[in-house]
Amino acid sequence: MKKNQIILLSIFLLITALIYWKVASNKKNTPKEGKEAQTTQYVPFSIVKNQNRTLKLSSYGQITPYTELEVSFEVQGRLEKGEGSLKPGAKFGFNQLLYKVNSEEAFFTLSSRKAQLSNLIITILPDIELDFSSEKTKWNNFLNDISPSKTLPDFPKFSSNKEKMFITAKGILSDYMSIKSLEARMSKYIFLAPFDGTVIEVYAEPGATVNPGVRIAKIAKTGDMEVKVPIALSQLRDFKKLGKASFIDAQGIEIGTGNIVRVSEIINQKTQSVDVYYSINSVNGEQLFSGQFVTVEIDQSNVQSSFTIPRMAVNDNAVSVLVGTKLEKRFITVVGSKPDSLFVSGLKNGEKVVLETVEISKQIKKYLGVKRD
Repeated sequence: MKKNQIILLSIFLLITALIYWKVASNKKNTPKEGKEAQTTQYVPFSIVKNQNRTLKLSSYGQITPYTELEVSFEVQGRLEKGEGSLKPGAKFGFNQLLYKVNSEEAFFTLSSRKAQLSNLIITILPDIELDFSSEKTKWNNFLNDISPSKTLPDFPKFSSNKEKMFITAKGILSDYMSIKSLEARMSKYIFLAPFDGTVIEVYAEPGATVNPGVRIAKIAKTGDMEVKVPIALSQLRDFKKLGKASFIDAQGIEIGTGNIVRVSEIINQKTQSVDVYYSINSVNGEQLFSGQFVTVEIDQSNVQSSFTIPRMAVNDNAVSVLVGTKLEKRFITVVGSKPDSLFVSGLKNGEKVVLETVEISKQIKKYLGVKRD
């Protein structure tokens, strides 16, 4: 019985192996299908359509006072207010007393010197009456005009060399000159406004002790302003050729006109621009403010056929034009500009200008099969 079971098991395994071999030999090798990743790349372009337009060049600028001064003193002392309290924005008139430094000590010193001069003249009056009797009146008048609260009168003119030598030997002329020097120094204790203007900044208040040369305030002349405009070298010739310009505020309103006053001979190394200074006159009663930023426009006064493209599409005065699957380089001429775009000529209507720089990325060119000449 056991032997028969072994024979049956062997026959079963053999049949199973034959069936498995048959099935395995009929199995087809089917390759795995995978989906390739697809990436879509886009090259932005614009179709050229030239238009005739009156072009304007623009830049930006800032209104600045034509004259700015910093108030300071050449003497030391306690600062005192002048005619009115000065704060930023306060206005003042020509020759108005803005500040003064306490001069009490200097005043008494000056008065003492004047008294000494009077005593010198009194001591020589008898000699003048004896030797220069005809000159006694003028010296008496000079003596009477000397006052502690007034500046010295003009020194009497000498009638002869003898009189000149006598007065000089007595030290009167020397004392007179010393007192005039002290009077000149007294004028440094006050600051009179040199023009009609306004206060920009205040650095010290009345009551503070000031030293020679230390800033007290900054003032600016009103009614006389200019506009500082940095202009690119590529546009400088056009701005200088026309000379005049219009000034537009942040709301797009024309607030003034002006002409070139001067052109700096120093170039800004970072921006490759030159500072041009314009005079500015208000139009339509618009108020002008110191420090105000404005747009500066010049009208080239000529009509040109041009096409507008972004600044980023231009590199070395050239753009890329898509011709079928080929990328070609076109040189253009910039005839006008805006802050973010350029007006160019040299392109034909219907051409496809790539809105990128001439050096398009290698990945895009490889995908499109675009070639450049």
